[in-house]
Amino acid sequence: MRELFQADMKSLGDQLVEIAGLVHEAMSQARDAFENADVELAEAVITNDARIDYLQTALDEKAIELLALQGPVAADLRTVVAALRMSSSLERMGDLARHIAQLARRRFPDLVVPELAREDFRQMADHAVTVSGEVEQLLTTRDLQHASTIAKLNASINELHAKNFATVSLPEWNAPAATAVDVALASRFLERFADHGVSVARKVTYLMTGEWEPVIAAD
Repeated sequence: MRELFQADMKSLGDQLVEIAGLVHEAMSQARDAFENADVELAEAVITNDARIDYLQTALDEKAIELLALQGPVAADLRTVVAALRMSSSLERMGDLARHIAQLARRRFPDLVVPELAREDFRQMADHAVTVSGEVEQLLTTRDLQHASTIAKLNASINELHAKNFATVSLPEWNAPAATAVDVALASRFLERFADHGVSVARKVTYLMTGEWEPVIAAD
């Protein structure tokens, strides 16, 4: 019975890694669709989000079953509860990648972001893709250096997020109001994507240390 329980626990970790890999792929494709007005790629991201949702539901059902039938304690209990919370963050990251793709689809054949803000968004989206890759590696290896890298990337994204709102207020900004709204939404989606990455990093840190320590950015 104990061997079966441990196999189920390992399966939870494997499922988290699988979802994280799909989230990484989704954000990579969403970035490309967003930057290149690639409507077919945007459609793929939107469609494939259902797979992330399905896997999150399956993981949550398994975790709840383990809580109900196995009554885990101590470290095992922490792992199951953390898996539930991390799956929620990963699912939300998938949703945010889908939102970016939906903006690209809605504005096709035009680009969402005017030239004035395009470089900042390119950096922001690249950071978001890297965050998702670091989350996948963190869940795979449990190496907390990845958690530090996620925190550093999140700080950079926050700076760019603030800069995007300042850009919309510049005198040379002459895009219509609808474009300003889309720019604000896109920036917010990318900022929240990174926040959820930090949330996953904090929970892995908790599993590894037993403490709710802040995730410290790498130098």
